[in-house]
Amino acid sequence: MKIGLFFGSFNPIHVGHLIVANVMATTTDLEQVWFVVSPQNPFKKNKSLLHEFDRLDMVEKAISDNLQFKVTDIEFSMPRPSYTIDTLSKLQTKYPQHQFKLIIGEDNLSQFTNWKEYDKILTDFGLYVYPRPDSGNSELKTHASVRMVAAPLLDISATFIRECIRKGQSIRYMTPEAVEEYILRKKFYI
Repeated sequence: MKIGLFFGSFNPIHVGHLIVANVMATTTDLEQVWFVVSPQNPFKKNKSLLHEFDRLDMVEKAISDNLQFKVTDIEFSMPRPSYTIDTLSKLQTKYPQHQFKLIIGEDNLSQFTNWKEYDKILTDFGLYVYPRPDSGNSELKTHASVRMVAAPLLDISATFIRECIRKGQSIRYMTPEAVEEYILRKKFYI
């Protein structure tokens, strides 16, 4: 099975993530999209990062009604910070019957050569890239292992959602209803 891996902190997961994942699962040759909840991004330091199990729970609630979506906690048991190549290699070893592709935003493409063993990711896995606002240009767009995927340009961010929560403002429609209820019940991001 060909599976797209969508990495993120998902702090919290929101409709932008779900729309991109759905576009990947329904308009490309990917049969499933797996959400890889990252405990810590090596390029980001986030003081408001919820515990990884809370973020995993939110992703599970958000995708529970879509059979093409799965979530994995594979990085939870890996050394931190975790690097994408290490996670990809671990998943390939654990699931040799699957072919994995990495899903990234176009904004990451211009920085991709800074990633650990980026050339091995391109050669062994390949990229499915969705558009992002203000992405800049990258020579990798025309690389044989890079597939540009038409998707809506979405500028919704988890940072904006967290700020709304801190201000007591509604996050309705920005996250799935089950995620919104979970956040409010647990009093996250206040």
